[in-house]
Amino acid sequence: MILAVDIGNTNIVLGCIEQEKIYFVERVSTNISKTELEYVVELKTLLDLYRIQVEEITGCIIASVVPPLTNIVKTAMEKYLHTTPLIVGPGVKTGLNILMDNPAQIGADLIVNAVAGLKYYGAPIIMIDMGTATTISVVDDKKNYIGGMILPGVKVSLESLVNRTSQLPKISLEAPKKIIGKNTIDCMKSGIIVGQAASMDGMIERIWEELGYKAQVVATGGLAGCIVPHCKKKIIYDNELTLKGLNVIYRKNTESAV
Repeated sequence: MILAVDIGNTNIVLGCIEQEKIYFVERVSTNISKTELEYVVELKTLLDLYRIQVEEITGCIIASVVPPLTNIVKTAMEKYLHTTPLIVGPGVKTGLNILMDNPAQIGADLIVNAVAGLKYYGAPIIMIDMGTATTISVVDDKKNYIGGMILPGVKVSLESLVNRTSQLPKISLEAPKKIIGKNTIDCMKSGIIVGQAASMDGMIERIWEELGYKAQVVATGGLAGCIVPHCKKKIIYDNELTLKGLNVIYRKNTESAV
């Protein structure tokens, strides 16, 4: 069994995986002020919750887009698991052919999602990850990672709207009763939820046009479950996509090392 860790700007996603079986997917808040010991305590609490013994975990892999936190979490894992985590980055085998101006600039999470997308859904494929930012990655019909887009995330958009206006209140991320809102709160919900869904539909349509053919679409991330149901395009929601990708990369590197 391995522990897969995806360090994002808002949340850290963790899961235990044995072969193809994912025992859990949980999120804790990303906090660069926490110490190694505090992350050890969080991990111990999580494993206790799912009744997983530390001795059952034989390996660990980390993908991170928060450099100041990478070594802190890595050291925490080493202390508690007594194993050195594999860090997704330069030198790690992914099997992905990246056609970008500077492949080193691509976020580890995007690489991991693309690896999972290719294995479980095939090419061509579009992967949408809705977190602090909404990212879209594209793999063409020749299995090449050819690029993508970065948009303001759902919560980032909402917070900006509230903080930069004097009369708009904070709201929960819930679907409006109707597209055309009859009050301020419903108008905001429609703009944020349906507006983001319409944005995804539009981006998918434009990607298809540029590719010259249609590609399957998969969405993941903490907020994808709120948005995908309101999209008109067919989008597969896979909350475990990133952890699946981490598992594939871990196996690819450890098996080749044996």
